[in-house]
Amino acid sequence: MSHSSLTKFRTKRLPKSENGGIELLLVQSIEHLGKQGDVVTVKQGYAMNYLLPHGLATYATDHHKRMVEKHRAQLAQIEKARLAGLRTQAEELGRQSVTIEANANDEGHLYGSVGAADIVNALKRSKVNIAQDQVRLTGPLKELGLYTVKIHLAHEIEADIKVWVVPTVGGDEHRS
Repeated sequence: MSHSSLTKFRTKRLPKSENGGIELLLVQSIEHLGKQGDVVTVKQGYAMNYLLPHGLATYATDHHKRMVEKHRAQLAQIEKARLAGLRTQAEELGRQSVTIEANANDEGHLYGSVGAADIVNALKRSKVNIAQDQVRLTGPLKELGLYTVKIHLAHEIEADIKVWVVPTVGGDEHRS
């Protein structure tokens, strides 16, 4: 079989779209082209010289499309379970309250401030581990009192915890 007849044979097997491009199923996400599992239309040269030889895409056969849909359904179930777990965690967090001691003057203004790191450390003492970037403060807490602080767990899943900022016991050393 000559090289030209081999090329014709391969080209016949490639699934073509209406506009003459080649339909491929992306094995990996490719910037500016699509996400893993997407069916994309590309020029034949791009398909034959780059995407297929590097294992970045495969032929968009009906069998491959069915496999991707089945995989997507499994991923959707996993994501649904993860979100249910995060909602439960949000409910549990909503029952939390933490107390943070801080030095303050007679009017209740803190000499410093209470920030996300202080809240994370206070939660750790209660055996709750969250990342500092999950604490949603509009600004540092600068006065004694009770605050409601949002903890971001996922898109549209947040918990409100109570944060008590109280004067440090024996904190009279800063007062005149």
